[in-house]
Amino acid sequence: MRLALSVVFSSLAGYLLGAETIDVKTLVLLAFGGYFMVGASNAFNQIIEKDLDALMDRTKNRPVPAGRMSVTTAFIIASIFTLLGIIILYVINPQTAMFGAISIFLYTCVYTPLKTKTPLSVFVGAIPGAIPFMLGWVAATDDFGIEPGTLFAIQFFWQFPHFWAIGWFLYEDYKKGGFFMLPTGKQDKATAVQTIMYTVWTLLVSLIPAFGITGRLYLTPISAIVVGLLGIGMLYYAIQLYKKMTVQAAKQLMLASVSYITLLQIVYVLDKFIR
Repeated sequence: MRLALSVVFSSLAGYLLGAETIDVKTLVLLAFGGYFMVGASNAFNQIIEKDLDALMDRTKNRPVPAGRMSVTTAFIIASIFTLLGIIILYVINPQTAMFGAISIFLYTCVYTPLKTKTPLSVFVGAIPGAIPFMLGWVAATDDFGIEPGTLFAIQFFWQFPHFWAIGWFLYEDYKKGGFFMLPTGKQDKATAVQTIMYTVWTLLVSLIPAFGITGRLYLTPISAIVVGLLGIGMLYYAIQLYKKMTVQAAKQLMLASVSYITLLQIVYVLDKFIR
């Protein structure tokens, strides 16, 4: 539920940034389409990983691995959600539906199978994870250009410190299921250094709209300072993970990353409507 709501929030933020006039009908369609899109991906994921989910504490009580729901029922739900999601997004415009379909495909057919094979799965998973923010802009404009590309890049780079923080503090649990989500496969200094690097990239990409080179997507100097401070806050916790190398430090970075992307999207939207 939390993941689905965060995707809907990102999509709506992207829509508000791209729309010249706000259409409530499109907002509602985008919210439902995005929600079904995530629901479909999660349902297919549970079917594919049901045996592995049963081995991990964080996932063993999910409906399919716990036996409360059959694989057949889950597949029917996943299929219905896929159709509903794509149809609803198509009503908005074909490009939005296309990106929604790409997101479901990459998450289900590429990211999920790769999770037990290589830490590079996180790079693949970052693509569908970054689509919602740009999806909103495409829904508003029926166009893919520098603006939605920038929104995609922000959420793409943000995925890495976020994913790796989760992978760090759930390392032992993931290990039970055979998942190695950290870039080096273990909780070491190299993983912590890469987390810092991608946090810096996230901050830098988030500030690009302040330089007036991203078309209609623009950030005023004051908002850029706020985003910069938010990024420095997340960077602080990434550095703390490097220094402490603890589960607690990883949890703090995860919470900081969630706060960062949520507040960034709020700042971007407020900046557009206040200036």
